[in-house]
Amino acid sequence: MKVLVIGGGGREHAIAWKVKKSRWVNKVYCAPGNGGISSVAVCVPIPADDIEALVKFATENEIDLTIVGPEAPLTEGIVDRFREKGLKIFGPTKAAALLESSKSFAKMIMDRYNIPTARYASFDDPEDARRYIRETGGPMVVKVDGLAAGKGAFPCEDELEALAAVDLIASGAFKEAGSKILIEEYLVGEEASILAFSDGKNVIPLEPTQDHKRVWNDDEGPNTGGMGAYSPAPVITEDLSSRIYDEILVPTIRGMKAEGRPYEGILYAGLMITEEGPKVIEFNCRFGDPEAQAVIPRLATDFIKPILACCDGTLDKVQLRWSRNSCVCVVMASGGYPGPYTKGHAVSGLDKIEKMENMIVFHAGTRREEDGSIITSGGRVLGITALGPNIKDTIKLAYKGVRKVEFKDAYYRTDIGKKALFHIDGM
Repeated sequence: MKVLVIGGGGREHAIAWKVKKSRWVNKVYCAPGNGGISSVAVCVPIPADDIEALVKFATENEIDLTIVGPEAPLTEGIVDRFREKGLKIFGPTKAAALLESSKSFAKMIMDRYNIPTARYASFDDPEDARRYIRETGGPMVVKVDGLAAGKGAFPCEDELEALAAVDLIASGAFKEAGSKILIEEYLVGEEASILAFSDGKNVIPLEPTQDHKRVWNDDEGPNTGGMGAYSPAPVITEDLSSRIYDEILVPTIRGMKAEGRPYEGILYAGLMITEEGPKVIEFNCRFGDPEAQAVIPRLATDFIKPILACCDGTLDKVQLRWSRNSCVCVVMASGGYPGPYTKGHAVSGLDKIEKMENMIVFHAGTRREEDGSIITSGGRVLGITALGPNIKDTIKLAYKGVRKVEFKDAYYRTDIGKKALFHIDGM
């Protein structure tokens, strides 16, 4: 098979890396790719959102399967367009991807099909949102309705913070994504993520992961696209896994089908584990980033098998097998991220990690120069990823790898996986 992976971040590197290991795949392309992806796939200089150019490339190169990484082309209808041309593609249609591109739509689905989530109110007029905040008081979470690259949610401790968040959204900082504002109940608990394969009728969850959204240690500072992740996440017990499947995943897939928007692809459920049980914070319509980097390496089943089953409607015939190893991914970011940062800095030390066992480096924001050197080209630069027999040793190995890599103004959290240790032995 010839496979095309669309996207150019750490998630897409993990996908392409795993696809290349499939016994059914003999060639992997990635559009546009990055400095690290070029070591496992042929990188094609086509932007992820240039749908017509991607259709043309897939047709002319007789691509057997396309896997979409980022949300933007999915919400713009890339799956619909590929299918019109008779091309096999993994991901939800534009109508189904509304589950991510509109938080108010997702809330409507959760309300209609009794899926547990935070109480909320939705506003088209920022002044109405401000009035609601003054009447309600904090704490609360203020969100933009549309896509904001993981940076459109503002947990607010009090009324002043919430009003400031509304002012930022109303200023046009998020453009069309901020045309509608959601204000949600502030859920208390521990976050976790469940990704699941779906063929529109059946759903198979992957092993749980936990992301670290805030930029600084101890979950402080502004939200980012994710500063690290680990899998499995011990906060998700066997009992909770069953509840998540029965109360969230199955009703969502059934509900989307009933709405005439059958959901095929990866469903990402961002959860808060509260005293009352799991509640949905958000749905995404693709693999999480960096959750993918932490869970995909643990999958023992040929990665292509469930993907093809989702495309063909035969997911009920698939069983997933998992490595018993833990996986930890630590994101190394450019200083200043998620705010302004500089690019073009040389990255050194990657050759040292290549010599280490059970280590993988997933590139997120890098570019490979003609001389083979790697330079930074984004906010999140690298995902230093380790596999190990238990979470404690795997965290140590991941940070051992982190310390071998250098680039100007490099920044990373030093507490990735800390919550897992607390669940295991109270450390």
